[in-house]
Amino acid sequence: MANSETFALDVRFADLGLPASILQSLEAKGFQHPTKIQAALLPVALSGKDCLGQAKTGTGKTAAFALPMLARLPADKPFGGLVLVPTRELAIQVAKEFHEFARHSGHAVVAVYGGNSVNAQASKLEKGPAIIVGTPGRVMDMHERGLLPYNQVKMAVLDEVDRMLDIGFRDDIRRILGSMKEHPQTVFVSATISPEIEKLARSYMRDAEKIVTTEKSLTVSQVDQSYLGVEHWDKRRLLHHLLTHETPELTVVFCRTKRTVDDVAEYLQKKGIDAHPIHGDMYQRARDKVMERLRGGSLSVLVASDLAARGLDVDDISHVINYDVPEDPEVYVHRIGRTARAGRRGVAWTFVCPDQGELLTNVEMLTNVEIPRKEYDDFTPGPVPSEVTARRELETKRKADLEVSRNRFETQAPVPEAADPTKFPGGVVPTGLPPKRLGGRVATRRR
Repeated sequence: MANSETFALDVRFADLGLPASILQSLEAKGFQHPTKIQAALLPVALSGKDCLGQAKTGTGKTAAFALPMLARLPADKPFGGLVLVPTRELAIQVAKEFHEFARHSGHAVVAVYGGNSVNAQASKLEKGPAIIVGTPGRVMDMHERGLLPYNQVKMAVLDEVDRMLDIGFRDDIRRILGSMKEHPQTVFVSATISPEIEKLARSYMRDAEKIVTTEKSLTVSQVDQSYLGVEHWDKRRLLHHLLTHETPELTVVFCRTKRTVDDVAEYLQKKGIDAHPIHGDMYQRARDKVMERLRGGSLSVLVASDLAARGLDVDDISHVINYDVPEDPEVYVHRIGRTARAGRRGVAWTFVCPDQGELLTNVEMLTNVEIPRKEYDDFTPGPVPSEVTARRELETKRKADLEVSRNRFETQAPVPEAADPTKFPGGVVPTGLPPKRLGGRVATRRR
């Protein structure tokens, strides 16, 4: 059932002025009501105006720009639409969604991205597809080869703009948009629109309309979040315990580094779990093979780095496990947004080590929810590794030595002598000068 916090239940796609061929594809996918960002952005984009759309992860931003592009551009006019995305995985995913929406409209869609054969992509471009989805580097390469003419682009979309700027595509964006002599309709879409993004966007737009939807994020309303306290050396054991004692359908495990991705995937494989890694250092063919298996439903656990998983938009992901807590809380939101797609519920577990409480607090402040702790009484922590014990003992000894060294140089308070009535009136022997003394001069024989 559609969620009123995410979907505009008082609007149907048929009410938005989309052509029958696209409505037919939407109906085949079971789409009836648009999400709030789709309901707000579609009419503006369909009118031909430039616009900036901001909405949280998992709210259907791809359809918000794909449907107007398909509706406004003729299927028989080559290179009419250009969509720029930050990663090759996202290029593949967005192109796939375009194909599904264009099933009855006849639009040819081609994805161009690095790490794949230039010749294979060039041969597809030579056929003059209506829509190109690509990463900035490969798009510029194809343009320089004379295979992707900017002067025919009638509508340009920049997706995940915040991530494109993070990765360092700022100059590439300027170069591509600045090279378009004919001003195309321009749409910027992002989970966050900073002043920098808005300034960049408006420098290439005319009377752009800004659309910000404030609906409750799917990552809050549709994902059951919890955290598990664990020592650093027990994380792999706990992960194995979760995957064998729970019943996740398709799980994505997020790690902070590529090395951890490989180590965790190898550990799970040795334990008999069908786990596969994906990160930026893998050959594109290997990454494509993993993604193929993922979308085909023949893979149960994907161990991923954040950048490689940016384009994951698979409806069947039931669980997300944050093996490493991200230092940037917004990355956490993007991660758990990989589940609970299109209004479905999802589960997110986060491993939190004793020294990572502040990272968890930052996430809670950003998402405005208190994430409950999840306990497993049947999970038995492993022994403390010898190197950890040795390090702790060394640290304890170091602190003790520091204390002794510091005490050696401290000024010791003098021990007062025992009272002796025969030596001083009252039996109290003074240990220092009186607090107040006369400040006058004493007469001497000196002149």
